[in-house]
Amino acid sequence: MLSHGVTTVEAKSGYGLDTESELRLLRLAGRLGDEGPVELVPTFLGAHAVAPEFRGRDDAAAAYIANVIDEQLPAVIEQGIATSCDVFCERGVFGIEESRRLLTRARDLGLTPRLHADQLAYTGCATLAAEMGAASADHLGGVSQGGIDALGAAADAGDPVVATLLPISAFYLDEPHFAPARALVDRGVPVAVGTDFNPGTSPAPNAQLALAFAVHRLRLSPAEALVAMTINAAAALRLNDSHGSLEEGKHADLVVWAPDSYTLLPYWLGANLVQSVVKRGRIVHQAVRSA
Repeated sequence: MLSHGVTTVEAKSGYGLDTESELRLLRLAGRLGDEGPVELVPTFLGAHAVAPEFRGRDDAAAAYIANVIDEQLPAVIEQGIATSCDVFCERGVFGIEESRRLLTRARDLGLTPRLHADQLAYTGCATLAAEMGAASADHLGGVSQGGIDALGAAADAGDPVVATLLPISAFYLDEPHFAPARALVDRGVPVAVGTDFNPGTSPAPNAQLALAFAVHRLRLSPAEALVAMTINAAAALRLNDSHGSLEEGKHADLVVWAPDSYTLLPYWLGANLVQSVVKRGRIVHQAVRSA
């Protein structure tokens, strides 16, 4: 990821679904962040799916959320590595009430709320993200106009929820539609773009590919896509006061590109156009170019 120009990564847990495994994933994320040079922002996603031992019950989702709240979440807080709590709010996974219950408790304990929201179909989770004051609402492939308006109203009120769009995942899963980026931008919702790099639905660490999809499938301009992957992505992690743009007093995280213009970044589909990567003022990656 670093070789493709990424200097800061949100790393979610969620592939353990029990206390011991979730703590291990967060511990590894914390260790990798300490080692650097890529900066990691760990998020607890214990509510990624219903754990196998709860499946088949009539109250499976509610029972597992209770387990996350009563057992996993206190252990995560005691560990002190995760900074956010996420939940997969989607039909067949966790509904509005289960998601609200978990995120309210996590927020009370000091974690920033996030949501996988309206990925495959409308569920009302984007509206919940606005209600909860979430830092980000991810995916939004099935968001309704009401959800867009709720996110827009939050932005109007000075409490924006960043719409983090993940077009590679939509492509890889052959979803029937991509997130309505233009409608979100036109409503004043800050839009970020990410890779959603994960082993199940988006095995692609190339951030430049995500930028290209943002232009070719989400219909953002090259400038909007670059903003979505820099300052708006930093805002999704609530790091925009220190990351995401070249300003006095901010971390000197930057990429030197080979092309003459940023407009060529989405043009060369899948190519790695990085020349140098700088993290906090230090060159941490240099591309090897043939003579």
